[in-house]
Amino acid sequence: MSKRIVISGYYGFDNFGDEAILSVLLNHLKQFDLEVVVLSSSPRKTSMNYLVNSIYSFDFHQVSGLIKQSDILISGGGSLLQDVTSLKSLIYYLWVIFTALRYKKKVIIFAQGIGPIRNNLARFVTTMILKNCDYISVRDYKSQKMLEFNNVKADLLCDPIFSLNLIPAVNKGIVGVQLRDFATLNDALLNKLARQLIKEFYNKKIELYALQYELDFHICDKFKKILNSIAPNIDVEIVHSLPLSKMIERMSNLEYMIAMRYHALVVALKLGIACVGINYDAKVEKLAHDASIPLISMKGLEDFDQVFSALKTLNKKDLCEYANSMNFDWSKVDEIITE
Repeated sequence: MSKRIVISGYYGFDNFGDEAILSVLLNHLKQFDLEVVVLSSSPRKTSMNYLVNSIYSFDFHQVSGLIKQSDILISGGGSLLQDVTSLKSLIYYLWVIFTALRYKKKVIIFAQGIGPIRNNLARFVTTMILKNCDYISVRDYKSQKMLEFNNVKADLLCDPIFSLNLIPAVNKGIVGVQLRDFATLNDALLNKLARQLIKEFYNKKIELYALQYELDFHICDKFKKILNSIAPNIDVEIVHSLPLSKMIERMSNLEYMIAMRYHALVVALKLGIACVGINYDAKVEKLAHDASIPLISMKGLEDFDQVFSALKTLNKKDLCEYANSMNFDWSKVDEIITE
């Protein structure tokens, strides 16, 4: 009789990074004789996109019953266990994990970024619950150290999206820009970036990538208007609301990518696309350092001529070699699944 695995995460919200993680995880699990069910805010969409069983994340009675009838819970990846987005979301994901532990199911915390957790009680409860999980992997050093400080063992692994099997880009001379709404994203940076793009790439098409419609589209639309106000005839399009595979297919045509989101940069590197990171988060800064790609701060004080000069010297072979050197370690996940 095949085992049943429940996957819990930020799925069904059309967030590019989380959907890519789910795709990688489901693709890996196909090699085993398993029944997989994904908790999703849009179960019909998730079922159609991945050909997998799915139920509504917030039907608590159904979720609890499903977990009771299952063998293993996989929670993750992404940044689920934090209260910056909201305390409610942290409580929800902890409830799912606690439910599995209460029913004595195996629990895998999969490639998560843990924290920040500002609420002291929530931090204590998170620690107590995680101590009872069977295996924890995290995607960044800060998360690992935070858990170690609280006597919770966790393996530090690369992001699972590095496991995506992507064909290096076919350069069609298109420039991609990926922006997301963020507190420190300011008009001065947007205007400086727009002028530099027009200066460097006036004769190229510019595609603005909204990788989560609710957070990205309005800032992409604002940036499009800035570009058009400076150069009314520039060819610019907002790319949004595509399934994961179609979004990656569009990205594969790019010559360059300037991106805020970590996973946009990872996909660009996997495709061998020369890219620049916009440093809204420490994980973007670390990726830029490790992959030797240029970085723009949120204040935008850098010499953009130098940044774009460095961008144009990046080598596709070097970018692909770096991305392919990042191997996600599945061994302990596989061990729990097969034991």
